[in-house]
Amino acid sequence: MPDQEAASGENWEAHLERQEARYADGEARLGEPETADPDSRQRQLTRLANASAGAGLALLMAARREEASERLIRAAERYRESFASAPPGSWGRPIGAIKARVLAGDWDGAAADARWALDAGSGSSDSAIGRYAAALACLVLGHDEQARVHADAIRTRDDFRSEVGDALAFIAAHDVIGYTVAVEAVLESFEEREEYLEEIPVADTVLVLQALAARRGFSAELSSPLLPS
Repeated sequence: MPDQEAASGENWEAHLERQEARYADGEARLGEPETADPDSRQRQLTRLANASAGAGLALLMAARREEASERLIRAAERYRESFASAPPGSWGRPIGAIKARVLAGDWDGAAADARWALDAGSGSSDSAIGRYAAALACLVLGHDEQARVHADAIRTRDDFRSEVGDALAFIAAHDVIGYTVAVEAVLESFEEREEYLEEIPVADTVLVLQALAARRGFSAELSSPLLPS
């Protein structure tokens, strides 16, 4: 962990402690499903999911893989639990769950959450974020032709980052060169950011893309303070 912290300039233990404290505080405020206001509960569940995901990312960067997986799987569970009472079109919840499962290396769980996202109608959504959820889900399930359809539907939209759509499409097409250019652009976009999920400076989308590409036998050689060493 010290070497990773020195390379990135980040105190990952401090990030972890902050997220764990946020999770504990949120859990104490959650209330029972039978008595809590459904809207307040779903929003609190999302905060719990974000905090747990943040803790998982900090642990990944600190090279504490097993502990990271536990927090990331917990995040996926909270995202999914929050979805039932969430407003229509809350596709960030399935996306968060799928990404967390992939980062945890829980591919069976990722497949279950991918099927859930598709069953919920992400593939027929008019929103870019819904089709993003569908593209991720299809890639997890190995439905690459369908994934290309969803990726192509969002990569030219003004309300979606084209480099992410490109990377998804090139993974589905097994286009190594195209994917490398696209994922490098995604990483660059993270390096130019000033805000991150839960203030954890990690290029989590890049890690997910790399994992999906690796399942197809390729990946890009990347180096950044926003990625584990």
